Amino acid sequence: MAAKKIFAWLAMMLIGFTASGSWAQQHEHGTLHAVPPEQLGEVNFPVSCNAAAQAEFNRAMALFHSFWFDPAKQSFAKVLEQDPACGIAHWGIAIMSMGNPFTWPPNPNAMKAAEAALAEAGRVGANSERERDYIAALAVLFNDWANTDYRTRAVAYEQAMKSLAAKHSADDEARILHALALVVTARPTDKTFANQLAAGAILEPLFRKYPRHPGVAHYLIHTYDYSELAERGLPAARDYARIAPAVPHALHMPSHIFSRTGSWTEMVESNRASYLAAKAELKETTLGVGTYDALHAMDYLVFAHLQQGQDKAAKALVDEIAAIRKVDVENFVAAYAFAAIPARFALERGDWEQAAALELAPDDLAWSRFPQAEAILVFARGLGAARRGDVDAARRDVERLQALKTAMTEVGLAYWAGQADFQITTVNAWVALAEQRADEALRLMRAAAVAEDASDKHPVTPGNVAPSRELLGEMLVMLDEPAQALAEFERSLKRDPNRFRSLYGAALAAEASGNPESARNYYARLETLTVDRDTERKELARAKSFLRRG
Repeated sequence: MAAKKIFAWLAMMLIGFTASGSWAQQHEHGTLHAVPPEQLGEVNFPVSCNAAAQAEFNRAMALFHSFWFDPAKQSFAKVLEQDPACGIAHWGIAIMSMGNPFTWPPNPNAMKAAEAALAEAGRVGANSERERDYIAALAVLFNDWANTDYRTRAVAYEQAMKSLAAKHSADDEARILHALALVVTARPTDKTFANQLAAGAILEPLFRKYPRHPGVAHYLIHTYDYSELAERGLPAARDYARIAPAVPHALHMPSHIFSRTGSWTEMVESNRASYLAAKAELKETTLGVGTYDALHAMDYLVFAHLQQGQDKAAKALVDEIAAIRKVDVENFVAAYAFAAIPARFALERGDWEQAAALELAPDDLAWSRFPQAEAILVFARGLGAARRGDVDAARRDVERLQALKTAMTEVGLAYWAGQADFQITTVNAWVALAEQRADEALRLMRAAAVAEDASDKHPVTPGNVAPSRELLGEMLVMLDEPAQALAEFERSLKRDPNRFRSLYGAALAAEASGNPESARNYYARLETLTVDRDTERKELARAKSFLRRG
């Protein structure tokens, strides 16, 4: 998307229809003037509450569907001001209190707050069987939650929503929320994409029926946030920001698809708009930058800038995040951004010394609550140490990764424990190479690549900080196996298209294996990829030199 379109979307915040009604009037310094409505999209979630509460409930659900958590909770609270007997509003507060479902399980405090809100929904009651069924379905997530495995409860909730949608077959909102539950509970290791395809079958017809529904577009993007499915997500990606341009997360979400297709310019535009909107929101509420929307967008921005050789632009964001000493909300998304951004900046540029010196910051963040986030930085540091030959430091980081993996396992973070497995294997592979045990190094690196292939990236991240097949290709180049290296880079590019290091690695391997046409193709693609670069990396100098030779 062109940059002007992004800013056009922001301008659209000033016109059009809203989820909550038409133009309002406001007095300021004695002057009556029109206040432009919000741009949240259009949602109709019928409830058995009074008319004023119904209008506000629709607005709350529009916020809900775009994961604008605090405003959504405030809106549900306004529903209760309009109609204290509207028990379903407590259901809304409960589900929003748990935060982003793609980062569940919620922390214990969030679960307690949500459980209290759901209990209030039960106490107040609901005036329709349908609303009582929504409350009962969500209650499944809380069954003995302190002692029961999260996934077991999440799958039970998905089944409860499936039953609710079947029982109330005319309720499209139930079908939309069931589709969301299907995607949330999809296993990263399921390469048949059974849950995702089932969700897509629900959402695609609803996208045509409700082209301005924020949840349908939003959840379609999550449904297709996989390399193999990404092309299907482009229509929703290109519409969502137009549907809800008032929402920072809606401006960001298209980049989940852009990251899968290697559309870095569009990804920068999307996240720049989200980042600016989030910062504007923070100014209004006198909060610091450390919130879900701002930090999440910054991670995606850094990633996309680095793929285009825009190292100076990336460095400005790295410096900005390094200056943050305290955040207003400590959550996994914030912790992940703090760990991943400096790790990406070092690894994407091949600065192993910088990677080996990485330290967690801010110091006073409750890192013990987020072992999966700390593991990203420790992995990058260990890889940096191994690649510069400091095997003792690398082994210390392997020990720390083992401890973090144990912590993840103990709290039920099975996906992230699996990620730690191939992180450990990768660092050990490069330690073996540093100790001139080439066969062992390749065996380990191939095992890490197979393990990563069997999984997928988490929605919180635009991509792994160092893809395993790309690292395997780099190892094979170093071991003078360029033909094998080229094959690995090409496999990596199918999963993660248009990555700078993979394109360069493929060009280098093709050149070394006596395949000048293939080398020319990859060097030319690298030149095109970095046409708007702000830094002349040494890799680009080599590409220019090769292409000049014809």
